[in-house]
Amino acid sequence: MDLKESINHFLHYLEVAQGASPHTLRNYRLDLKGFLGFAKQAPIDKRMIRDYLAQLNERALSKRTVLRHLSALRSLFKYLMKKKIISENPVSEIGSPKLDKPLPKALSYSEVEALFNQPNIEELLGFRDRSILELFYSSGLRLSELAGLNRSDFSFTARSLKVSGKGKKQRIVPITKSVAIWIQDYLKHPKRHEEGKPYTERDKSAIFLNKWGERLSTRSIDRMFKGYLRSSGMAARITPHTIRHTIATHWLEKGMDLKTIQVLLGHSSLSTTTIYTRVSTRLKHEVYERSHPRAKKCKS
Repeated sequence: MDLKESINHFLHYLEVAQGASPHTLRNYRLDLKGFLGFAKQAPIDKRMIRDYLAQLNERALSKRTVLRHLSALRSLFKYLMKKKIISENPVSEIGSPKLDKPLPKALSYSEVEALFNQPNIEELLGFRDRSILELFYSSGLRLSELAGLNRSDFSFTARSLKVSGKGKKQRIVPITKSVAIWIQDYLKHPKRHEEGKPYTERDKSAIFLNKWGERLSTRSIDRMFKGYLRSSGMAARITPHTIRHTIATHWLEKGMDLKTIQVLLGHSSLSTTTIYTRVSTRLKHEVYERSHPRAKKCKS
């Protein structure tokens, strides 16, 4: 097997048959070029692959970078197996390095208030933005879930939303009375229905609209957050997902059980939800106080 020729055929396959982006092709080309140089030293087998990964680790590359290199090799040898160029896959039994999961950031109650006070609710778009912020904090919705909300998903009397989450799984999410009022008032806002204006409602199904009266996109919501972050003077990077992490942490601090939080957030696994117990400093101290045999003893 001519490895260099095989790599070129593989990259051509990615570009033409798979429609890979220029960015993806560039990364594959660079990573496989490095492997090609190393492969001249020994026959390609499982041991050589492990030696190559060890060499990457010795260069103090991040786990994510090593994982990217390994992913490129997996794709290459899977292609060569499919084309019957090789009879055995040398990376089939190679495990992937585990990435360290960073703990999600949670805002303090005062930071939440500061963020909520940024929109000018005297204007239609400001009123919309405050409604969005209130809803994010009340429900812990994902960005895509909030952007995809329709009028038919909202029940003012039941104070709930029908949410389509990951894998098109639907769940009913309760919201506070305050948030229900914010949404209701936004839907009935006089300027939303003002005739002949650019912002007049055009999409009759969506709850949240852009300045042209069409459904608000996830990208626009993200930009909105960045704008309010700058005006609030907060140093931390805040995204819609930060609010999701924040309310989950605050729910825990107020005594809500993990199973309920899992259902509200739409997590498929409880292990995903338990990460919030590591975020809250107050919870850490409470667990310590409950668990340590001498924590409650003090000098009189």
